[in-house]
Amino acid sequence: MSWLALSILSALLLGFYDYFKKLALRDNEVMPVLFGSVAASAAVWLPFAIWSAISPDSLPHEFFNVSQISGWAHPLLFAKAALVGSSWLCGYHGLKSLPLSIASPIRATGPLWTIAIAVLFFAESPSAKQWGGISMILVSFFAFTFVGKKEDIHFHRDKGVFLMIGATLLGALSALYDKFLLQSEALAPSAVQAWFTIYLVVLLAPGMIIASRSSKRRPFRWHWAIPVIGLTLLAADILYFIAISQPDALISLISPVRRSSVIVSFLLGILMFRERHLGLKALCVAGIIGGVLLLN
Repeated sequence: MSWLALSILSALLLGFYDYFKKLALRDNEVMPVLFGSVAASAAVWLPFAIWSAISPDSLPHEFFNVSQISGWAHPLLFAKAALVGSSWLCGYHGLKSLPLSIASPIRATGPLWTIAIAVLFFAESPSAKQWGGISMILVSFFAFTFVGKKEDIHFHRDKGVFLMIGATLLGALSALYDKFLLQSEALAPSAVQAWFTIYLVVLLAPGMIIASRSSKRRPFRWHWAIPVIGLTLLAADILYFIAISQPDALISLISPVRRSSVIVSFLLGILMFRERHLGLKALCVAGIIGGVLLLN
């Protein structure tokens, strides 16, 4: 399969990933849904980690080779798990309280925060085109505040909005940390994904135990979407890394195609959850996507 087809499939899966989260969270608290989705992903990676140690040559694809890493790399990946876990906790809580057609576009502003961090802490200087993209995202985000008011969501004081922004900011930090792990530490993508997922289960387990014993918790309702959340993200990432590993792959095209996943989740929110104000939200989403494309 070509790298472009793989990228499109990855974007579609990422769009459904947000939809499955919203679906599972409608009747459940955040912790069991998050823990269950991460555990499903870890249950896939753990056998491949063992398989890689025993017989790496017999693996079905090079991507699944969880290569051996140094002892120093494990604390780094544990830190990665803590960072991602914090981002996902904020994101799940935000998604639970916001319409999918508002939460997903907020999450799509991630590249803006990545550039902001790079400018503030790494002295990078955006180009004129990137400044244009930043301006477009900010204007579109500001326009979203007016759309939100039509649904009694006040961006300047809504807890869900702040949680989604927090999740996006932490996600931007995670993206920069990934660059450090993959380039400076020369870790394989499969090793990063496998070990941080396994460590995330360890980090979330105490919170899961405490939540399950709370007298104020809502009764847990099993939903098929819970494990599918983790498996969907895993499949999307696998397709992405296989796409960029192809010799003729153009990262300048793969990146914007993958970020178009917000269109999928936005439409699913409108169609499946009967969310309102399609036209106004679509204009804001188009502005955010256009701004993100200029950031590349």
